[in-house]
Amino acid sequence: MKNFFTTLSNIWKIEDLRVRITNTLLFLLIYRVGCVVVLPGVDPASLNTHAKEGLLGLLNMFAGGAFSHASIFALGVMPYISASIVVQLLGIAVPYFAKLQKEGESGQNKINQWTRYLTIAITALQAIGYLKSQITGDARLIADPVFTILNVFVLTSGTLFVMWLGERITDKGIGNGISLIIMVGIIAQLPGAVATEFLTRTGGQGGLVTFVVELVALIAVVMFTILIVQGTRKIAVQYAKRIVGNKQYGGVRQYIPLKVNAAGVMPIIFAQALMFIPAYIPSLFPSIAANPTVMALANYNSWPHNLLFAVLIILFTYFYTAITVNPNQMADDMKKNGGFVPGVKPGMATANFIDDIISKITLPGSIALAIIAVIPALASMIGVTPIFARFFGGTSLIILVGVILDTLQQIESHLLMRHYDGLMKTGRIKGRSSAPAVTGTNPVI
Repeated sequence: MKNFFTTLSNIWKIEDLRVRITNTLLFLLIYRVGCVVVLPGVDPASLNTHAKEGLLGLLNMFAGGAFSHASIFALGVMPYISASIVVQLLGIAVPYFAKLQKEGESGQNKINQWTRYLTIAITALQAIGYLKSQITGDARLIADPVFTILNVFVLTSGTLFVMWLGERITDKGIGNGISLIIMVGIIAQLPGAVATEFLTRTGGQGGLVTFVVELVALIAVVMFTILIVQGTRKIAVQYAKRIVGNKQYGGVRQYIPLKVNAAGVMPIIFAQALMFIPAYIPSLFPSIAANPTVMALANYNSWPHNLLFAVLIILFTYFYTAITVNPNQMADDMKKNGGFVPGVKPGMATANFIDDIISKITLPGSIALAIIAVIPALASMIGVTPIFARFFGGTSLIILVGVILDTLQQIESHLLMRHYDGLMKTGRIKGRSSAPAVTGTNPVI
């Protein structure tokens, strides 16, 4: 405990770090205040604020509850995340965007500009759908079309403002701003979820012992997720010696860290998008609504649904790893810098060697990711309340673990630069970006 307070004191002594942390907390406070500001022309008492399920529940969690309370930040940063993913995929399919990705800072600025334009379009479309589906009946105090036009503008402005807050956190604060905003939205739901589960268990469904066992299980799942997020396979790279003037360069051995889960949370997001299709089939085709297969696939807590979900995650992990990790470019970069893998010829042989290792480590990584993704459903099956079960895995837990590790790593870097001790005695904290990234562009989450 003494070392903990000493570390906090050291953090506070570093002026730049103190200012950045303060700025981050103030920006996040502004975001949380905005999450309780209701849209104009909406009666909060008439809203259906019960816990959402499926995609709506996921969106509500990412928005910190703003989605179900018709806040001006109801759509959060999800339209921006969607736009970032689309632009990233365009970089693979469209030569113009692929060229921009290789143009350095100027190209990245143009990509960011396209992402913002696409965010506005996606937000406007989602705002119309949100107003039509979530705010109906007595909740509307203003008649259409004024209500829809006004609130589409407000929701779009709210998302752009949240984007601006995220950029300010990244520039003036600590950590990735967009990721921190998502993390805060998720954490905001945790106290209520724990309280609901505690009251449910102590009210006669399992007792206090069951609640304690659930907390221990949650800690175990978090530890397992940390292992998957941080897991890497290091490839030794030897650099040839070069004599420039009177100085010698190279001649050292370094390592390329290949992540066990290079795809991050994206396979779960893609798989979830496809798994929502069976839920909409009954509304589109009422004649097959009673089909047992359709009903099983539409049930988030059924074994067929979760088995298909796990298979899709494994497939998307291979797909997303293949499009974000480029062994050929990694081999070319090594060759240009005079590096080689001991025992492997430079060029195509090195690319094949790296590709073979990526294929081998992606399988256990994808299986582990699938296990983490289906744990919330398994927890619901054994009686855990749905809102608390969401924290046992899935997208939310992976985002929480990754963002917290990245933020702590940045804080530790500030401490070590000023010759203070790090946050841990046993070694440095390794976040998702603690090692040189493999070739590819990853979304903010």
